[in-house]
Amino acid sequence: MELLRSNLSRVQIPEPTHRIYKHECCLSFDTPRSEGGLFVDMNSFLAFGKDYVSWNYEKTRNPVYLHIKETPKSVPEDRPLKKPTLLAIGVDGGFDNNETEYEESYSIVILPDFVSLPFPSVELPEKVRIAVDTVLSAVGAEKREQVAAWTAEEKRVSQHALALEQIENGVVVPPSGWKCAKCDKTENLWLNLTDGMILCGRKNWDGTGGNNHAVEHYKETGYPIAVKLGTITADLEAADVYSYPEDNSVLDPLLAQHLAHFGIDFSTMQKTEMTTAERELDQNTNFDWNRIQESGKELVPVFGPGYTGLVNLGNSCYLAATMQILFSTHSFISRYFSHQSLKLAFEIAPADPTLDINMQLTKLGHGLLSGKYSIPVAEKDVAKGDVRQEGIPPRMFKSVVAAGHAEFSSMRQQDALDFFLHLLDKVERGNNMRPDLDPSRSFKFGVEEKILCSSGKVSYNKRDDCILSLNIPLEEATNKDELEAFNSQKADKGLEENNMSTDEIVRPRVPLEACLATFSSPEQIRDYYSTALKGKTTAIKTTSLTSFPDYLVLHMRKFVMEAGWVPKKLDVYIDVPDVIDISHMRSKGLQPGEELLPDDVPEEAMESAQPVANEEIVAQLVSMGFSQLHCQKAAINTSNTGVEDAMTWLLSHMDDPDIDAPISHQTSDVDQSSVDTLISFGFAEEVARKALKASGGDIEKATDWIFNNPNATISDMDVSSSNSAQTPAQSALPDGGGRYKLFGIVSHIGTSTHCGHYVAHIMKEGRWVIFNDSKVGISTNPPKDMGYLYFFQRLDN
Repeated sequence: MELLRSNLSRVQIPEPTHRIYKHECCLSFDTPRSEGGLFVDMNSFLAFGKDYVSWNYEKTRNPVYLHIKETPKSVPEDRPLKKPTLLAIGVDGGFDNNETEYEESYSIVILPDFVSLPFPSVELPEKVRIAVDTVLSAVGAEKREQVAAWTAEEKRVSQHALALEQIENGVVVPPSGWKCAKCDKTENLWLNLTDGMILCGRKNWDGTGGNNHAVEHYKETGYPIAVKLGTITADLEAADVYSYPEDNSVLDPLLAQHLAHFGIDFSTMQKTEMTTAERELDQNTNFDWNRIQESGKELVPVFGPGYTGLVNLGNSCYLAATMQILFSTHSFISRYFSHQSLKLAFEIAPADPTLDINMQLTKLGHGLLSGKYSIPVAEKDVAKGDVRQEGIPPRMFKSVVAAGHAEFSSMRQQDALDFFLHLLDKVERGNNMRPDLDPSRSFKFGVEEKILCSSGKVSYNKRDDCILSLNIPLEEATNKDELEAFNSQKADKGLEENNMSTDEIVRPRVPLEACLATFSSPEQIRDYYSTALKGKTTAIKTTSLTSFPDYLVLHMRKFVMEAGWVPKKLDVYIDVPDVIDISHMRSKGLQPGEELLPDDVPEEAMESAQPVANEEIVAQLVSMGFSQLHCQKAAINTSNTGVEDAMTWLLSHMDDPDIDAPISHQTSDVDQSSVDTLISFGFAEEVARKALKASGGDIEKATDWIFNNPNATISDMDVSSSNSAQTPAQSALPDGGGRYKLFGIVSHIGTSTHCGHYVAHIMKEGRWVIFNDSKVGISTNPPKDMGYLYFFQRLDN
């Protein structure tokens, strides 16, 4: 006890502003349930596992720690599982993990000799008792951030329900046989609770659903609440009630009264339709979901180094799938595992290692690759065929990599591609002092765009990229005869695909080679300002690569526009070979006899290049129900290349914090710091100023402006041929032959990249392995033809 009293000055009583860690080690994935328990530094309130707490003592000389140990309670083995009603994990109504319950024990430990004192104890100094009680009663920082980000989709009572006015118009709704009052739809019907109109619901992203008549009726009348017919039963709280002004599913405490107004006796009604939430849950049973997750097959579990699962934190499968593949690359393994120990990363980390991207990537790398946490669930569950692992929860990593990002810091599902690009940017910034160590460079390659003006002269523009985003040319399908026969049979019988067995459905099969050819094929540019002709003309753009990366990432663009400009996710297979050769995509640079376009761009041409949305694209998007401003931004940010590109941008940026901000067309002097940023990218100062002036001072849009106006640039990077000196950034890019071998696939299921589920398949030790959150097993049928992102490794010459 005297030893503790002599170190009281190193004990702090936590303030409300302190971040207290008590559930997970800052340097590893040890928890109070680990063999050695967890040690909480009573000065910094950081937590450490048994093998790492001495490192903290050596670095800080903080000697007093709260030791927390959890041991499992005995529970009945036949505890029933509850049926989920929410797409969530670990919340009421979500998926029940049937987790073991634990009881905690505590002690005070003094380093370096690990002297242990019991807690609670009246003999302990009051300061220590208060400090420990405060730590134990506080919400741990690990969970505080998760709770702040995650809010379960609980229905709330509509603010319009209690005062809802209902029109006395004599409408009586029959118990069945409903039909939309404005079209022939007999499903997805909504009863407006003000006037009794029965109208069809919204058109879904994939073209299914209704014709938007119910929402259009609200816009015309302002009648606020509707209930979905077919979801009304004796359990009124389960009915699908929607408030248009609140733009959400709601509760109507007077629903029985409101239904009775139209002669509906809810107690006699039968359920015939899925609610919106149930339809989302139902995706678990469709063919693609089962195929990608390899459901129904007896997966052989795999454990050991490199086979560690990642716990789903709640819609974090996009992160899990991406990180599993990245930590299967030599560049990430070398940087954050084989050539960097946990101790070294901790020694060079700032005072709070939970906020350091290098430390948390190293922690994640060691967690995934060491094999320490590749532990199966209890033996009794293994005997039942449960191949899940305990896995590791990437909470601290997600917190630091998502810091400052409105979407990734939330608990909503995200696009795996967006996360991949965001992570590479974070990694590059984290290695800015040692670019030679930067693993993100192994994904970078040079892109060259050649623009042929109608004058016969050319310009060249170069940039760096990390992905090849490929359109899918359905006209190149190799099974056209089967498709034609299938569509004819479907039309003759009046069948819908959702009413057909999966064996009957024929999907287009497009070779990957055709997608790559589309990337390199000539593209027409309208209204291109030619410095040779001193006016606008039509030009031809072709794209090629100036270097080949160590790892090539292919992104399949599966959203297209159907008849009526309805956005639809392509239901298509891509035939992807194990080995590809992209040597033909290498740039040849400036060719003999080619003449470069003049550099000078008149001021009026530069002014005319200010971002202006194509009215035709905007009109088509507006007709789908999007706002005018959002459609204009989508057209501008995709350089008016077409409706498909604008739709893809719009679906990916609907939740941007500045999506409703006005479009800026300011032409005043630009900020010097923005100019300096563009100069650091390799652009000349004059070009940077022109671009920023034309783009309202926005750096990202200014960069796009430069790439889309290559004849406006006067720096070395724009008109140089492949035989000319490259910019320093490009000369440092990895390069080699054009033959690549497939080693990783990120597959996605869902109507949008922002919902559904992501799974990774990775080639390891000569076999395909599926990584489905915490479940890791040998893959018997990897969905090579259903990928969203494909990862290839360059083969050595």
